[in-house]
Amino acid sequence: MYPPELVAPMREELTKAGFVELTSPEQVDKAITSEGTTLVVINSVCGCAAANARPAARIAVTNDKKPTRITTVFAGVDAAAVAQARKYMLPYPPSSPSMGLFKDGKLVHFIERHNIEGKPAEMIAENLAEAFNTYC
Repeated sequence: MYPPELVAPMREELTKAGFVELTSPEQVDKAITSEGTTLVVINSVCGCAAANARPAARIAVTNDKKPTRITTVFAGVDAAAVAQARKYMLPYPPSSPSMGLFKDGKLVHFIERHNIEGKPAEMIAENLAEAFNTYC
């Protein structure tokens, strides 16, 4: 587990943009299974991928169409919440950072770490915005 002071700026990067932190399995269940659409960003400290994932998520939610709920769980910090979110993201293997879009409790779009790493934030945001336009 990472020290809270280490991850605080990385958490705030999303929460200041309106993302709701899910820190328990129950919060994850409620957010994902609620009617409408939910974006779940699995945040992480990984500089090579998360450094682009967080800005991409922030850019994407400025799209005209966006999810009913925008949420985040933090890998290496909120282990139980992340494990619960990953159950909903099967059959994709665990990866962080990653992003899942759910509609009425079903996974409809997923971006794995290998689709984030080395990509500019704008390209990742376009991918998410296209999913928002389709499902939201």
